[in-house]
Amino acid sequence: MAAHGDIKTAEKTYSAFLNFMKWGTIVSVGLTALVVLLIAS
Repeated sequence: MAAHGDIKTAEKTYSAFLNFMKWGTIVSVGLTALVVLLIAS
């Protein structure tokens, strides 16, 4: 387990990771939709 002082750092790192994953997913879905529309037309 992380020491008590490391919990704040771990929370910041995890929050940044989740934020990156959220935006990465949104961008990936958008690009996928664009490619599908381009292929379909």
